[in-house]
Amino acid sequence: MRLVVVSAGLSVPSSTRLLADRLAAATAGRTSAEVEVVELRDLAVEIAHNFTNGFPGRKLAAALAAVTAADGLIVVTPVFSASYSGLFKSFLDVIDPDALAGKPVLIAATGGSARHSLVLEHALRPLFSYLRAVVVPTAVYAASEDWGAAGLPERIERAAAELTTLMTGLSAPSTPSATERDEKAEKAEKAEKAEKSEFTVVPFADQLAALAAR
Repeated sequence: MRLVVVSAGLSVPSSTRLLADRLAAATAGRTSAEVEVVELRDLAVEIAHNFTNGFPGRKLAAALAAVTAADGLIVVTPVFSASYSGLFKSFLDVIDPDALAGKPVLIAATGGSARHSLVLEHALRPLFSYLRAVVVPTAVYAASEDWGAAGLPERIERAAAELTTLMTGLSAPSTPSATERDEKAEKAEKAEKAEKSEFTVVPFADQLAALAAR
């Protein structure tokens, strides 16, 4: 499996990238997924050019291909003006509209104040629902005071576990249980009997003989 992490942090070092790395480590620790990180800061110029000429550059094309082929996504954005960053939204705008359909996604954000935590529910979750992604129930927000405090590691672990469940559940073929196999065989047997009884052919001579006997 392939896990792709999209980080929209702008500074170096970046708390957004730090949160992305922790979420990726917690998820990768539960699976054998190969992790690839997409730093949007390095793609800003190519994203802008894509809007003007309609063609992605080499690095942007590789990032778009990685996101499209991923079995699961972790997306992390800083909060600007009570919403996701413009760079983050611009990257999603150049992705094929169907690329994220049915794909498991863990959403996360960082900000200077806990008051921005609702950005996950009023901005990020509706955005990925519109793109028909499967968003995990637990979203992770990290304010400045959350680093090193109780609560954040637990949220990271819970969200990673939910993403792992979706990734393994959607990528692995479903194997019916013994009960399901028995029920399926019983239904098939009943259907076969019903079909035989419904389409029993009575010779015309026999039908005439039955009428004459009456």
